Amino acid sequence: MNPNLEKLQPYPFERLRQLFADLSPPADKSPIALSIGEPRHPAPQFVLATLAQNLDKLSHYPLTRGMPELRAAIAQWLINRFHLEGIDAEQQVLPVTGTREALFAFAQAVVAPADDALVLCPNPFYQIYEGATLLAGAQPLFLNCTPENRFLPEIETIPAQQWARCQLLYLCSPGNPTGAVMPLEQLQRLVDLAIEHNFVIASDECYSEIYREEANPPAGLLQACSAMGNHDFRNCVVFHSLSKRSNLPGLRSGFVAGDADILSQFLLYRTYHGCAMPPHHQLASIVAWQDELHVVQNRQRYSEKFTAMTGILAGHLDVSLPDAGFYLWPRTPIAATDFARELYAGEHITVLPGSYLAREAEGINPGENRVRMALVAELNQCVEAAERIVHRLGKL
Repeated sequence: MNPNLEKLQPYPFERLRQLFADLSPPADKSPIALSIGEPRHPAPQFVLATLAQNLDKLSHYPLTRGMPELRAAIAQWLINRFHLEGIDAEQQVLPVTGTREALFAFAQAVVAPADDALVLCPNPFYQIYEGATLLAGAQPLFLNCTPENRFLPEIETIPAQQWARCQLLYLCSPGNPTGAVMPLEQLQRLVDLAIEHNFVIASDECYSEIYREEANPPAGLLQACSAMGNHDFRNCVVFHSLSKRSNLPGLRSGFVAGDADILSQFLLYRTYHGCAMPPHHQLASIVAWQDELHVVQNRQRYSEKFTAMTGILAGHLDVSLPDAGFYLWPRTPIAATDFARELYAGEHITVLPGSYLAREAEGINPGENRVRMALVAELNQCVEAAERIVHRLGKL
């Protein structure tokens, strides 16, 4: 077996299962899961109809590079959403079967294994970044994201020798779990560093379409490139998905876009990997990327839940609205693992301890004494969850 498999840590939800193993939640209270970031708003009916109408396409093998019509729809969405002057749908866009597998596979294609190879990522982080790094034969370098730095990596404090060893930088903006959005100027500074030190930026932007100010959407990495004249998106790729944007996590549909040279090599890897998107999923994805009304409505529903939950929790729990995304990242009055156990055993509510989403770096674990709450349930369930949390806080 690959010896690097031994370096992988248990996934956060396995650790959560072990944390609750000796507990029995109250049977008279319905379970409310705030732990998993799985959208539960209804999928758009027009997407489901397109899926059903194209089941006959299953008689054909799909192309790994995807249908030209899908790449064109994605390219146009990127141009409209991020104010790009243009993007080559043939060379700079690659559909993928969900960004989770793509974020993992990307490191396997990009990283040259070496004892001194570094992959940088935010801390806390999506655990796929760490696993991908270790199995690619590199070492992760965690960049602490704390309230003091607005939950954004402090890139100016990274020494030149570490940039020189860096082969890949994972970004996540809006952040999971913090919801922090990286400003355009900071993205542009990272582009300059990537070109100077010849590393690749992989920007996970899967939460980019869930924000609260319609006139102020989060900036993206390709947008930063375009604004500084880097229209080849040199050393830069972005990852987007329909899971959060369109409430379609089971469709497993996303894309990677950016530097054509990098994507050509990633396509080569994926051709051997054997992970082409099914034809009817591609056709459904086209209509999803071409429609924005359902996305606006989706944002409105999340905004209602954020307003309701924070209104109830205010004064009882140290919590604030994030810049974007659908998570709350509150500080807990007791150890986060104890807090999670209290909520599960007393209120039948599941939250995820923040330390499960982070690693100790520079003497701290930035997830300590925090929990992640995913506001994915319906509004009435989120309100009930907040009321139960306040009730439990009164007993601590």
